[in-house]
Amino acid sequence: MESSNSSLEQTLQDGKLHRQVNSLIVAHLRDSNLSQAASAVASATMTPFNVEAPPNKLLELVAKGLAAEKDDILRGVPSNPLYDSGSLVLAAYGSIPAPRAAAVDFGAVQDTKGMSKNFTKHETRHLSEHKNIARCARFSPDGRFVATGSADTSIKLFEIVKVKQMMLPDSRDGPVRPVIRTFYDHIQPVNDLDFHPQSTVLISGAKDHTIKFFDFSKATAKRAFRVIQDTHNVRSVSFHPSGDFLLAGTDHPIAHLYDVNTFQCYLSANVPEINGAINQVRYSPTGGMYVTASKDGAVRLWDGVSAKCVRSIVGAHGTVEATSANFTKDQRFVLSCGKDSTTKLWEVGTGRLVKQYLGATHTQLRCQAVFNDTEEFVLSIDEPNNEIVIWDALTAEKVARWPSNHIGAPRWIEHSPVDNAFVTCGTDRSVRFWKEIP
Repeated sequence: MESSNSSLEQTLQDGKLHRQVNSLIVAHLRDSNLSQAASAVASATMTPFNVEAPPNKLLELVAKGLAAEKDDILRGVPSNPLYDSGSLVLAAYGSIPAPRAAAVDFGAVQDTKGMSKNFTKHETRHLSEHKNIARCARFSPDGRFVATGSADTSIKLFEIVKVKQMMLPDSRDGPVRPVIRTFYDHIQPVNDLDFHPQSTVLISGAKDHTIKFFDFSKATAKRAFRVIQDTHNVRSVSFHPSGDFLLAGTDHPIAHLYDVNTFQCYLSANVPEINGAINQVRYSPTGGMYVTASKDGAVRLWDGVSAKCVRSIVGAHGTVEATSANFTKDQRFVLSCGKDSTTKLWEVGTGRLVKQYLGATHTQLRCQAVFNDTEEFVLSIDEPNNEIVIWDALTAEKVARWPSNHIGAPRWIEHSPVDNAFVTCGTDRSVRFWKEIP
């Protein structure tokens, strides 16, 4: 009888767990704008479509599970086949600090007149210099590292703790070297970079038609431990939040989806007419969607599972190039930038233009527009004036214009995901770090 009760209790516990998992899956799909998939799962599992769940709860639990699995690997359990290179994972890499503030609700209808916030003053420091143009930069998801890529084909990795130490007025330990790794393995300029969400792996896309994987936990590693050979100039790269897939935006008009364990490439079979190469591709925070900014001026939204184009914002930047596009943290909006000297905020669900950030001229370079870490501000570049321009994200009012301190306008701006700090890369070959003045 006792055994029967125990078995029944286990069955009830299992049923409860399955219901919780089903609820999280339905809520995750629904909140990622994948209503059809959410409805199908809800119907199949008898889960209410409108079930309540904290935002990104499924992603959070998966991340914790992966972290626990990583601990098992370090204790001797066999590792993922992609990362069995004997690397020692840097302590706590990939653990994301709590955000400084809640993201802005751009969907709230309200009168924003007179509500603009002040962007705190920053100090800046020249970090390092490549031998040719510094073309791109990317922070690690935990904000502990930033990598830069150059036309000289090199990649530099900086540790942010050392960068901040270098910026102290009286460093007692003598000169601090913030560059902790330099990689040389491309034969043509580096276009874009991204960090694996859990492992100490950095990828780069370059004009030599390759995507290269670097293990930055190894101090002596100078070259890639794996290489994907694409058929086109790789202009942009983005890891799926799971780390199992990556997207490559290339001179081909359709993003290339790669399985990082098998290197198998997938192309969407159901695509609209596209005439231009992809300047930037970025996954949404949960991987449910991705966005492309193309040379034909369009911003396109794609289903992260089926790779089907779900919305084309044709002429998002007129007839000139759309140069960058990124999701907000809640995945409800996309921020895009183009060579028409505009930065725009689009609603994902409708394709509606929500806000425009005007007053910065960018017509020549592959300019970026980015949010700060709290999404309260938007940053971009004014090329003729060689300035960094900052807007209040909610009111779209310019709140600051700062000299870039580069010789010539910066080519790239990238903000830390966790801190009030950003980097700029220039045609003057230099990399500058900017941080809030305490």
